[in-house]
Amino acid sequence: MKLENTGLENVKADLNRLDEAMEEQGFVREGTWDYDRLTYDKKFEMKEGVFYLRVQGNAVEGDIGAHKAVIQLMTPLLGKYYFPHGVEYGEGENFPSSLVSQCQKILSDLQKTIVNFAL
Repeated sequence: MKLENTGLENVKADLNRLDEAMEEQGFVREGTWDYDRLTYDKKFEMKEGVFYLRVQGNAVEGDIGAHKAVIQLMTPLLGKYYFPHGVEYGEGENFPSSLVSQCQKILSDLQKTIVNFAL
């Protein structure tokens, strides 16, 4: 599920500042990056299953591996995890409304932080 109109779409920010802001909201980047792309994930374990709020970005300048990059964010996604296949974001998925509201609040808070250092 795409979470559109969050104010994060196409925002550009310094990688190190972005890492700090994402960590404050409970997102992890870990090994989900290569030299031009990265993914931040926040995991939700609920009785309905395991869900991930995912914010992806592309390096528009620099190198993620060197920790010197400007990242352009993409539209955040909410997906449901299915073992052993992975995360599905499809239109046919059923996302609890309480989870969607919680994710929208997290993204709103994140946007308010990032706007202070966006490029």
